[in-house]
Amino acid sequence: RWIKFEEKVEDGGERWSAPHVPALPLHSLFQLRTCLQTGTMLLDLDATTFKEIIDKALSGQPEEAELQPALRERLAALLLLQPQHQPTKSLLQLLAELGVSPCQGRKHNCPSRHPPTAPSQGQSEPKTQLSKTPLKEQLRNRFKKKVPPGAEAAHVAVGEVEFLEKPFAAFIRLRRGVSLGSLAEVSLPSRFLFILLGPPKVKAYHDIGRAMATLLTDELFQRAARQAEHREDLITGMEAFLDELIVLPPGKWDPSTRIPPPSCLPSPRRRIGADSLDQQPHGNGDMTASGDRASPGHPHSGEELERTGRLFGGLLRDIRRKAPWYGSDFSDALHPQCLSAVLYIYLATVTNAITFGGMLGDATANMQGVLESFLGTAFAGFIFCLFSGQPLTILSSTGPVLVFERLLFSFSQDHSLDYLEFRLWIGLWVAFFGVVLVATEASHLVRYFTRFTEEGFCALISLIFIYDSLKKMLSLADAFPINWQYRLDNVTSYSCTCNLRRLFNAILTCLTTLHVPPLPSIQCPPPAILAGLSRTQCQDQGGHLLGTSCQYVPDVTLISFLLFGGTFFSCTALKSFRSSRYFPGGVRKLVSDFAVILAILTSCIVDAVLGLETPKLLVPSELKPTNPARGWIVFPFGVNPWWVCLVSAVPAVLVTILIFMDQQITAVILNRREYKLQKGAGFHLDLLCVSLLMVVTSVTGLPWYVSATVISLAHMESLRKESATSAPGEHPEFLGIREQRLTGLAVFILMGISVFMAPVLKHIPMPVLYGVFLHMGVAALNSIQLMDRVRLLLMPAKHQPDLAYLRHVPLRRVYFFTVIQLLCLALLWVLKSTMAAIIFPVMV
Repeated sequence: RWIKFEEKVEDGGERWSAPHVPALPLHSLFQLRTCLQTGTMLLDLDATTFKEIIDKALSGQPEEAELQPALRERLAALLLLQPQHQPTKSLLQLLAELGVSPCQGRKHNCPSRHPPTAPSQGQSEPKTQLSKTPLKEQLRNRFKKKVPPGAEAAHVAVGEVEFLEKPFAAFIRLRRGVSLGSLAEVSLPSRFLFILLGPPKVKAYHDIGRAMATLLTDELFQRAARQAEHREDLITGMEAFLDELIVLPPGKWDPSTRIPPPSCLPSPRRRIGADSLDQQPHGNGDMTASGDRASPGHPHSGEELERTGRLFGGLLRDIRRKAPWYGSDFSDALHPQCLSAVLYIYLATVTNAITFGGMLGDATANMQGVLESFLGTAFAGFIFCLFSGQPLTILSSTGPVLVFERLLFSFSQDHSLDYLEFRLWIGLWVAFFGVVLVATEASHLVRYFTRFTEEGFCALISLIFIYDSLKKMLSLADAFPINWQYRLDNVTSYSCTCNLRRLFNAILTCLTTLHVPPLPSIQCPPPAILAGLSRTQCQDQGGHLLGTSCQYVPDVTLISFLLFGGTFFSCTALKSFRSSRYFPGGVRKLVSDFAVILAILTSCIVDAVLGLETPKLLVPSELKPTNPARGWIVFPFGVNPWWVCLVSAVPAVLVTILIFMDQQITAVILNRREYKLQKGAGFHLDLLCVSLLMVVTSVTGLPWYVSATVISLAHMESLRKESATSAPGEHPEFLGIREQRLTGLAVFILMGISVFMAPVLKHIPMPVLYGVFLHMGVAALNSIQLMDRVRLLLMPAKHQPDLAYLRHVPLRRVYFFTVIQLLCLALLWVLKSTMAAIIFPVMV
């Protein structure tokens, strides 16, 4: 049988072989061409039953090849017998049949190298007449799940017949697809039939039949066969197939070797001119150009970035483009995959908010802290997902913004300025400049962003995620130090007691100073009496810990690193489980969709079972500013001089460049053509949303937000759509991204109520979330071509993969391009790590 690739029933007769690329003898194709040239050919035959088809085929022979009436009757009776199919059975069915009777269908001894002569349960009796209606086993055949919707069946019947003296060949095309009863393995409408029967002295029938089936699975020959009006048209289609044929020389390969299917098939557009093909993609992996999207509201290629020459012209066009899709942005989210994406991105966003909130608190004396980070992320993210042009984008604080906040706070402290008031005016100017950029359609400059810039920026943000996750884990060794000097032989000398002697000495000194006569009852108890106090109780009473093992925190650092690494590797392994060989496709897809959630749950269970005091996720439990000295509203005219509102325009220019570059580069990466987005982009609308949110976050003293590259990419990857059915041997086809607004809205609603979920969230270990961070950084880094080219630097030329650009670009130029990219990446990293980070966007 063939769908995309060939499958054979193995010699044991109990299973189908693995799908493989058919290898045909060249002679069989020439013999097939002869059969088509000389045999019976019926095009657009009106028939509704297989018997009617056979009668017309046998009576439509040329006069010189016409069969005797008796032979025709015998041939018709033979062809109308019920064929014996090999049903596709589940593992449970095979085990059940094995348990009922290991020798089912045989009357004699079981051991045999040949398949049973009688059919097993579920197979059709070979001597019965063909049924006009589908059989029960046809309707229940699990193989039908692998057949694409709208497919039709073609039947190839070849074999040796003793009563024939010369071959009988017929090619039949029905005018419309009809069901031919129990002829096919599964119940499908049939369109083509090919029959070749002949005397036993000719041995090539089987290979000729395989050649015919291979031709009928070729998309270009299918087109020729459907459109052929005469025999010559069909021969021309076969000649075109022969023109593309590639011959493997004998002796250079083993003909018995089954060639595995390729991971990606070439598109028919690459085989003939695109003008003569339909616009619908045929081959697996065919990437539809952005201009081919024939859906309502979608622009032509590049229209999102074309200038209209009118104020706010690009913004209005974005709104008109996105408006028809607004209803489907909610209905398209009704899928279990979206639940997995919500939980995954929520935990990633919570971790990011806590990390950046803590660093903002350190940089601004808690003028902005973890609670402000939570509330700002929830509000800004919710509004952005509700009104933006690309709702798959996740807003977050970023490293460059954090550096600017630190510099701004230091400048305010040095010049006795109110930090939040100064920041408010900068935010208002940034919002104004952002609206001006939207009005003048400055986003059209995005079209000049090349792969060089995109990859450099994406690699930098990914490396920051990887670096920060590792840095956080290494800092655990300071909070929970490892006792490197521990020796098992010295276990008797290890102790830690609470020493309150200094407290009693201080009391006695105080009494002496007050001229109080010493009381004989005041005595310092020996340390052994205080050994029962906990560390907290000891420190609360003014004591200090004394002993050789007081700084030893057993096992916490070790188990934290195990949880960190276990979560990362579990995420990676479960995410790739979709392409595994184990379990049915539905199970693999479900596990892959919920990979990160399963990894987090497993690590949390391991942590709970072990019961060690690993650092946990702590979220604020009260709605009040982190710094009691500030309120929830920042007033524009307060402590600072009046001229600050004008001077603020200067740093606002730098922040505007930072926001514009950060936002638009992320938008370009998310709207890549290979993601096959159907609803279009909204560069101008996104920039307007971010600019207006700057006003609200500045007035309320919340952090500033911009698109987060790595988390947004993780959001996209968690919403990938693939074809539900795929032919045996064919990889599931990537269909695009599940574009909707509901996952982002749900993530930020959960962020807002996280304050009330503290009792639940406190059971999640921070090393587990750092492992998720590492997974997101590595996944984003592996998604760019730069990493492939970095690997090429370490490979000898003969071991390099057969990449498309290596066929057309000299290797030294690839190396040169990659080295320049790495140098620029290193420069950006150095800038980011110094006080010069404020010019980071200019360098980009």
